[in-house]
Amino acid sequence: METKLLKTKFEDVFNRQDGELFFAPGRINLIGEHTDYIGGHVLPCAITLGTYAAGAKREDHQIRLYSENFPDIGMVCFDLHDTAYRKEDNWTNYPKGMIRYLQEAGHKIDSGLDIFFNGNIPNGAGLSSSASIEMLTGVVLRDIFDLDVSDHDLVLTGKKVENEFIGVNSGIMDQFAVQKGKKDMAILLDCEKLEYEMIPVVLDGYKIVIMNTNKRRELAASKYNERRSECEAALLELQQYQKVNSLAQLTVKEFEKLETHLSCETLRKRARHGVSENERTLLAAKALKANDLKTFGELINASHRSLRDDYEVTGAELDILAETAWEEGALGARMTGAGFGGCAIAIVESEKTDSFIRGVSSKYLDNTGHEASFYIADISDGANKWKEK
Repeated sequence: METKLLKTKFEDVFNRQDGELFFAPGRINLIGEHTDYIGGHVLPCAITLGTYAAGAKREDHQIRLYSENFPDIGMVCFDLHDTAYRKEDNWTNYPKGMIRYLQEAGHKIDSGLDIFFNGNIPNGAGLSSSASIEMLTGVVLRDIFDLDVSDHDLVLTGKKVENEFIGVNSGIMDQFAVQKGKKDMAILLDCEKLEYEMIPVVLDGYKIVIMNTNKRRELAASKYNERRSECEAALLELQQYQKVNSLAQLTVKEFEKLETHLSCETLRKRARHGVSENERTLLAAKALKANDLKTFGELINASHRSLRDDYEVTGAELDILAETAWEEGALGARMTGAGFGGCAIAIVESEKTDSFIRGVSSKYLDNTGHEASFYIADISDGANKWKEK
């Protein structure tokens, strides 16, 4: 989005011209799916699709929020001192939660503000639009009110909004990637220790193609929390035989010796995915460091198969996209995000992206009766004040 257009939109909605401009990316997870809440590693990166905002302080205590992505909802207004969750406030509960928890942490947000939002992340696609809105709100508040709050604190605040304000039992990865992303780098994040390493992603001759099933997924859906509960149950059973604090502390070899102790096949499958996916993620980071894209692609493919067969979170649409991408010559392809719809990613030769998209699109339509959407996204910096262009 052009700066001039964003400023014009802000002026049209709020009848003022003093909006400061900000951007927060969406994210994809290259590998390491459903490992964040078992204490494992993830390998996300911020992308050039994201959410833009123009914001300015007010003289009173009114918060006024408007999103061009939800024009039917219109402007949502509430008082700075009344930031309770309300279902009818829809998407604005994400910025509202950020305001509430930053205030509770002692940060001085002492007047209202007007914020215009506009994002180009497909809604419900699993590219982390909610974390993008949270971190965007965080950098808007930090800048406008000159708050002494670190990136790390904004990440933790965003996670708290998801878990306690919205009620989604999600991990830390989304906010971390959106806030701390760097151009052409992925983040190898240890979700147990919150230690991380920036991993260069050198895709010479290749592009990341995002493939949207256009089947909406709701992260708060019962299946996500069900998988998390199954992992917790598996851990409790395994802890009777080996001292571990998380599933991710087990190697694949260790798990293979222990898995017969698990009480049912479902728990064996769920735990097997978590342990093997954590190991794949570490190997994928190693492959990227060595610029070994072939091995990286093979690990991505193995990740999808594990998510399909052991974790059972893919579904027909994501399977068709990933498996068709393999047939169409992708170096690697897998679902990304929580699953149950949403998006898949593929690593594709740059000069073949057009023919790849045509081939996958046609087969997906034939098999599902629905159109898929495709985006070629670069790896982006994290949430920040938007530099004038």
